Amino acid sequence: MENNFRENKEDILKEWLDFREETELAYLTEEDKKHFTHFEEISKRILKNVPKQNQKYVKKQFELLDRNFLDHVCYYNEKYYRNGFVDGIQLIIGCLEH
Repeated sequence: MENNFRENKEDILKEWLDFREETELAYLTEEDKKHFTHFEEISKRILKNVPKQNQKYVKKQFELLDRNFLDHVCYYNEKYYRNGFVDGIQLIIGCLEH
């Protein structure tokens, strides 16, 4: 029976990603900070230049964009790590079977 690790959503890899997100492993290093997306700061600067009557709408759109971007990053990271992890496990299993 072959396990389908790529489609398994409740596994140790998911728990590890959640753990990393919630612990000191999630703190940014100086190198991480160089590549940080300063979304809030950029949004505030843009909003300062938007007419008052449009600020509420533009702010709402920035919030949607921020959530969408975060969802995309989480999805991409999980997919990337999951596939890399599965590839590694399959290599090890393949070596042990021969």
